[in-house]
Amino acid sequence: MHIYNTLTKKKEKFQTIEPNKVKMYVCGPTVYDFFHIGNARSFVMADTIRKALEYKGYEVKFVMNLTDIDDKIINKANKEKISAKDVAEKYSKAFFEDIEKLKVKKATVHPKATEHIQEIIDFISDLIEKGYAYNVDGNVFFDISKFKDYGKLSGKKIDELEAGARIEINENKKNPLDFALWKKAKPGEPYWSSPWGEGRPGWHIECSAMSCKHLGETIDIHAGGSDLIFPHHENEIAQSEARTGKKFVNYWIHFGFLNIDNEKMSKSLGNFFTTREILAKYRAQELRYLYLQTHYSAPLNFTMEGLNACKKGLEKIETLAAYVIEQIDKNLEGEIPEFNFNYYYQQFEIAIDDDFNFPKAIAVIFEFVREINKLISSENKLDSTFYKSVYEFLHKTAEKVLSILNFDELKRKVERSLEDDLIDILIKIRQEAKINKNYQLADKIRDELAKIGIILQDTKDGVIYKKEIK
Repeated sequence: MHIYNTLTKKKEKFQTIEPNKVKMYVCGPTVYDFFHIGNARSFVMADTIRKALEYKGYEVKFVMNLTDIDDKIINKANKEKISAKDVAEKYSKAFFEDIEKLKVKKATVHPKATEHIQEIIDFISDLIEKGYAYNVDGNVFFDISKFKDYGKLSGKKIDELEAGARIEINENKKNPLDFALWKKAKPGEPYWSSPWGEGRPGWHIECSAMSCKHLGETIDIHAGGSDLIFPHHENEIAQSEARTGKKFVNYWIHFGFLNIDNEKMSKSLGNFFTTREILAKYRAQELRYLYLQTHYSAPLNFTMEGLNACKKGLEKIETLAAYVIEQIDKNLEGEIPEFNFNYYYQQFEIAIDDDFNFPKAIAVIFEFVREINKLISSENKLDSTFYKSVYEFLHKTAEKVLSILNFDELKRKVERSLEDDLIDILIKIRQEAKINKNYQLADKIRDELAKIGIILQDTKDGVIYKKEIK
């Protein structure tokens, strides 16, 4: 397996710190609102990478944090006239609801910043002691001039950097680019006690402290959106390596930007969509398929036309999957055709091994579906064991890794279809009984169906039925 490493700007052979174990940290949401479809892309890509690693046999400890104290949360609290804690709890709950709908597997740990205040204070204290941080009237800053490798992830040079939009200008800083580790409390803001007075943690230190607590001083993979490379991930490296003297992350993975109809997503342009809005109209499988058609590191252009095309494209896989379910249930005996399942497993794994090339992995699945359909149409009667092998491949790849297929959902549809077919057969028998003046049998069919919630109604256009919820 080879992974493109943002730090070294090249593909590297993947070697874990511990054999067959992966320590993976992903920057999660700041819980001040419903997350948008750009955030969703990062969450889906990280989830699929995790599932691909598990497919390969790795035991993955997957940590995704929740930033539950931040300027955005405080601003939202003031706007909604509720506490910052209430804002964080409301949108944390919404986050978990929406990632479940997205078929994103819950993290091994979802740490919250407010539950790690002591770890953050200890971290900052160590940085001050080592000379990497300084306190100015209750505000603690990291001194980037003391960390000689600052800029190694983003490629930026200190002497060329200017204070960007996300870097607070503060006259108390030694350098405009020094970043906040601890912020002195302002009137009306949430705060915690610290050696430097009442205040709250800065954004960057939260991730370093939580990563260290749950995964250790050096981790295998750190992932997040490309917009986090600078300053967030750059600052994480600086403060983490300054404290421990060890390499913080071995492989940095970053997900490309998402545009809407070739424009940047923006509320002012009216092209801003939350994941919740999209999932009210489309299934998770369709949204995931759209994301996975493009390599994780490349920009993605999101369009409704593209999403509708994904809906149609998935029908090809789902049609075969539903047919396979029906054939397995019939437990047929027949021919077992020669088919090289191992070839498709190998091709799927080759795609994963090549820097998680999910578009190629999807292409392998579609080729598999085409070849299976050819076999089904050309053979008279195939054995159930063959269909079980087809099911196994689609389950392991399209469902468990990519999550663009949902066998439970398809099974429910197939079962509903079989139930409706059986009801139609009983209605036909009842009609024949009435023609033959066997009213006792006709009434018995009607009454027995009613007992299980199937209500028959004789109309001038024929018999109709409705299902009552018991």
